[in-house]
Amino acid sequence: MERRTHSIFGRITLGATLVSVLLVALLWALAHWTVRATGDAALERAVDVDLAGLADIHASGGQAELIARIRDRLELVPSGENRPHYLLLGPGGERLAGDLDQWPGLNARISESQRIALPGGGEAQARATQLGPDLRLLVAREDRATAALLRRLAFGFLFAGLAAVASVALLGWLTARSLNRRIERLNQAFRRREPQAIAALAVDEGRRDEIGELARHSGDALAQTARLAQAHRDTADQIAHEIRTPLMHLDTRLVKLARTSTEPGAAEALGAARGDIRALVALLESLLDIASSEAKIGDRSGLKPVDLSAMVRRIGDLYADSAEESGHRFECTIAPDVTLPGEEMQLARLVTNLLDNAFKYVPEGGAIRLTLEPGPRLSVEDSGPGIPPAECEAVFARFGRAHGDTKGGAGLGLALARAIAQRHGLSLTLVPSREGAHFRLQPEDRP
Repeated sequence: MERRTHSIFGRITLGATLVSVLLVALLWALAHWTVRATGDAALERAVDVDLAGLADIHASGGQAELIARIRDRLELVPSGENRPHYLLLGPGGERLAGDLDQWPGLNARISESQRIALPGGGEAQARATQLGPDLRLLVAREDRATAALLRRLAFGFLFAGLAAVASVALLGWLTARSLNRRIERLNQAFRRREPQAIAALAVDEGRRDEIGELARHSGDALAQTARLAQAHRDTADQIAHEIRTPLMHLDTRLVKLARTSTEPGAAEALGAARGDIRALVALLESLLDIASSEAKIGDRSGLKPVDLSAMVRRIGDLYADSAEESGHRFECTIAPDVTLPGEEMQLARLVTNLLDNAFKYVPEGGAIRLTLEPGPRLSVEDSGPGIPPAECEAVFARFGRAHGDTKGGAGLGLALARAIAQRHGLSLTLVPSREGAHFRLQPEDRP
């Protein structure tokens, strides 16, 4: 529902529908104004012609002839036409002819014209004139024809407008639905970066429009990224093999030499040399793991649902035993049924790196707390010396160390933990705390 609300195509469809409603309303208003103005002008001309005709009759036939003609016109009103009304007043305001009872207030001496209210309801266009010193004539006509035309026009615009708006909305919805599907295929390809998702772009790559061109470019870019990532992995594996193999051979020779050497102190020196070799191999593997995790950031391929609750519980049990031996207080609080798409071995390494870091820096008797909450949100808190706020980001850099760190190590554990977190769409941060260090793992904030 949220995606539909934020959809550009949805907003365009809604905007086009509203614009069509506005256009229909404007066209109706323009048509209504035009018909009304034309009808009013025609009505005024009809009243003027009728009044002029009656004035000529009075001039040629006298008052009696005028009264007779007014009666004839009132009796012979064709159906469907604008009904006429008349009022002829004599001396003292005496009604001589017509169907109106009261003079509406028009000034007959200046042939005033305006709309008047009819006794039975409705309006009519009227004009009055002075035929003699004591003789006034009023001619009025109702506006039935124009009113009927306006009603038909309103019904026509209503039905035609509804059909037009519905057509625009339906066409827009179908178009937006089709475009959303094509854009979703692009998003899926970038989100999952799996061969199946990239192959699905072929549906749009054959279309010669803007989205088809974008799909072709996206498919090419994703394929090139996949090739580069694979080349990177192959090169890293080859380098690791080429370096690890001679180091292992060297270690084997040192073992044989230690067994045969009888010189005093030789065994200790050879043991130290073997320790340096193991540290060098561990450093190499950590750097390769960091590079591999960073290369897979945003790549959702190979991720499977991981039961974080079960995994963290197993790790917590192992470290609880270690805590008894090292003299630490270890607390583990785990919410049930917390899952996450990911690589379980990598996530386990992330958690163990955080716990190793805590056990390394918290002195004997100190406390370490491991918490897993839905979200997922994982926290490792300790009562150790903590990390200065100015160095909260530096400790996540490769070979990064807090100022005054004398514990040794390559300084790659937290860098690897953050790389694994980013590969899984998580953020690993050091949050402010009153005591010790507090590492928090939670989903990244994405717009």
